[in-house]
Amino acid sequence: MNNDNKHTASTTIASTPDAEALREAVRARYRAIATGETTLNEGNKTADDASDTGGGSCCCGGSAKTAAAPKQEQAGGSCCGSEKNATASAGGCCASSVDAQGRTLGYTAADMAFVPEGANLGLGCGNPVAIALLRAGQVVLDLGSGAGFDAFLAAREVGPTGRVIGVDMTSEMVTKARANARAGGFAQVEFRLGEIEALPVADNTVDVIISNCVINLCPDKRPVYREAFRVLKKGGLIVVSDVVAREELPEETKKDLALYSGCLSGATLLADLEKILADAGFVDVVIRPKGNSDEVITSWEAKRGFEEKVFAAEVTARKPKPCYCGD
Repeated sequence: MNNDNKHTASTTIASTPDAEALREAVRARYRAIATGETTLNEGNKTADDASDTGGGSCCCGGSAKTAAAPKQEQAGGSCCGSEKNATASAGGCCASSVDAQGRTLGYTAADMAFVPEGANLGLGCGNPVAIALLRAGQVVLDLGSGAGFDAFLAAREVGPTGRVIGVDMTSEMVTKARANARAGGFAQVEFRLGEIEALPVADNTVDVIISNCVINLCPDKRPVYREAFRVLKKGGLIVVSDVVAREELPEETKKDLALYSGCLSGATLLADLEKILADAGFVDVVIRPKGNSDEVITSWEAKRGFEEKVFAAEVTARKPKPCYCGD
């Protein structure tokens, strides 16, 4: 497997990757994003894309159509070759592109201004906090919390009497998120290292689970939703922004580790996802395309027609409440 963190070309292997190969590809990629060595869109490029400066993905999130500044190459590769560059002023390529991608995903200017610098990495396929209807005092769990962007927005909603727990499998992301929490004074937010298939969270302790374009990165989605069901309180809600497949993806696409770690080829078929949620015990399942789904998908990869194969979804479901029935 190619572990080159510059991710300037897709990496395919001869047979379907096993679960550990997929997990390591994801871990390597998001480790590189956390440290500023690459961005999500850099990894979605083919070799042809890497030499094309006239269109396609911008250097730091968002397509050339949504980015506010042109691509700027530096000695380190992408213009976001360091954390300093990745959190540049709004007039720079990186910050303007991340903000543009945030708007595409559904975040407001107030959302992006609220979080600590460096928390918004331009990742995700939606804004789960915006549809979660959080309330003061709730306990919220963020699956795949990254640098903490959604966790901090959730903290704004639940207030000082609430609590937010972020779980991420990449130690570099957890370190970055914890530093961001300290910088922003978010005492009610904590970040834990762990895999979302085996959550480091107690049973029946969470009011709402959020997740933003992370579950599609798991080789097997079933344990993720079983774990989500376990940790939710009775009547608890799960609200997920994720990528869902409209059709069975070609084998060559499934074998492409860069496309997998870039949130494109690990998408579950809609009917399969509905069954996974039901089998886990969830009720009131709703899976709908985000209003600007095509724009979200093409902001990552505009040349290969993935918007016809997958969609950015808003997924909601509930853990049933106890039934107090008479004799």
